[in-house]
Amino acid sequence: MCGIVGYVGARDATPILLDGLRRLEYRGYDSAGVAVLAPSGNIVIRKSEGKLNKLIDLVNGDTPRGQLGLGHTRWATHGAPNDTNAHPHADCTGRIVVVHNGIVENYVELRDELRAQGHKFVTETDTEVLAHLIEEELRGARGAGALALVGAAQRALKRVRGAYGIGVFDRANPELLIGARHFSPLVVGLGKGENFIASDIPALLPHTRTMLLIEDGEIAALSRNDARLYTLDGAVVERDPFEVTWDVQAAEKAGYPHFFLKEINEQPSALANALRGRVDERGINLAELDALDFARVKRVVLLACGSSYHAALVGKRVIEEWVRVPAETLIASEFRYASPVIDDTTLAILITQSGETADTIASMRLAKAAGAQTLALTNVIGSSITRGVTATINLNVGPEIGVVASKTFSAQVLLLELIALDWARRVGTLDRARVVELVSQLARVPDLVQAALGSDQQMQRLAEKIWTRKSCFFFGRGFGYPTALEGALKLKEISYLHAEGYPAGELKHGPIAMLDPEITVIAIALHSATLEKVVSNIQEVRARRAPVIALATTGDAAIAKHADDVVYLPHAPEEFAPLVATVPLQLLAYYVAMKRGCDVDQPRNLAKSVTVE
Repeated sequence: MCGIVGYVGARDATPILLDGLRRLEYRGYDSAGVAVLAPSGNIVIRKSEGKLNKLIDLVNGDTPRGQLGLGHTRWATHGAPNDTNAHPHADCTGRIVVVHNGIVENYVELRDELRAQGHKFVTETDTEVLAHLIEEELRGARGAGALALVGAAQRALKRVRGAYGIGVFDRANPELLIGARHFSPLVVGLGKGENFIASDIPALLPHTRTMLLIEDGEIAALSRNDARLYTLDGAVVERDPFEVTWDVQAAEKAGYPHFFLKEINEQPSALANALRGRVDERGINLAELDALDFARVKRVVLLACGSSYHAALVGKRVIEEWVRVPAETLIASEFRYASPVIDDTTLAILITQSGETADTIASMRLAKAAGAQTLALTNVIGSSITRGVTATINLNVGPEIGVVASKTFSAQVLLLELIALDWARRVGTLDRARVVELVSQLARVPDLVQAALGSDQQMQRLAEKIWTRKSCFFFGRGFGYPTALEGALKLKEISYLHAEGYPAGELKHGPIAMLDPEITVIAIALHSATLEKVVSNIQEVRARRAPVIALATTGDAAIAKHADDVVYLPHAPEEFAPLVATVPLQLLAYYVAMKRGCDVDQPRNLAKSVTVE
């Protein structure tokens, strides 16, 4: 969850580190810090509790100078978010500094052992053991220089259980920067006379587009003019770099006050990009699925967390409707500790925006071990999950900087529907005419989403009505149910206003007891096979004097008799309705959060990528 950036080269490190941390602050913002090797040979550490601006204020007028450095922005796991526990952390001698993303599961055991050997700990973090482990390994190392430090880090990391992405440097090796990873993301940026590490690509785009992936269980040794990869056992790893094609401006706000609002409004172009090259007048071209053997699939499990789980609920429905294969949607954190009945006739679809979600990756490994085929749906090329699955579908929507999902959720829904449609085409469960019709409608989705963005001003007005409410209930049936779940989650995540999503038919089984004039109900009442049932549920709500906002299809004048407010949206086939209906719900959450004075892009207690349990 934490953000890491490192630099070795000929330039002053601190401005590069601070700029990189600004681009990574969505990964964690409990504290931040930098460590720089000064020309004197001393390591200068500056760190502060709170958001990055506090660190920037701290170093203004007293900026550490040097050409080797590490920076870190933290999402706290072990130890309170304060100045002491902020990264970077040093060893007893002040020779070695470490930054870390992840969790050292056996840190108590290692800390006790190191204390017995005379090491002094000053923080409550699990990360500090890494600095002392490397220090201890260096004590017994033969020789000196870069190879000794690399070897000490390799031996230290072989003793660690858990997840880590780390950066390390040593004042005795003024031109060596080390990075290593196991289950937590880390990438190398290759420059001219300089090299970088970071936990995400946007931190490096102002400086280079040439990247080198570090795989699990590998360590990178970087100097100004060289980058070498090794396994923890010391074997040399050869791997070609790759070029990043997206624009630096894609990671900036482009004039919007918040990334979240920018990314809501980017959805038409983002969804067009997701379809580009995959849908055209000739039909579907989803070549990524060629790696799967659909003939042997008898059952599907869709595994995800958070918004990705809501997208999976849509995927389940279209797979069963179009492919006629049983599908089950499971929360990855539950699946990984269950005893799932899966075998080589199962297809596991893993949905994770970052490709680094710890529970989803663990679920992938469990599914693979049982012989299942695995398909990943992710937005990050080269992420951990892509390197362990049978096939990968990339969202292709560009970086999403806002912590809560917007365009990536929509792209997940869109591409799950495209996967189901292509699968049905391949196995013949839909006739050609129906496939052509659905492909044509799918290609119109970006235009429908553009039209749905026209609800912006109305959602601002509705936000004025509900921002002081004690709670909101969202409900829908069929494809409206996952839409309701996602709408409620958005409102909770960024406005901290309590909200719940329900299947409309479940209201009478308990939740209806909560309804009163202080609880607003948002009903997903778009054109569908169950619309009459939804209208009946709205009438039940109105009988309890709870105000109702209905999302309805343009032309449905009758709905206005049953709701206090109606948000009209363009007509879409029922299967594609979540893509249209989610847009005004995202806007509503945004404007309620603004009224409540919340930090939209960095909601409290959240991080973009949940790379630990």
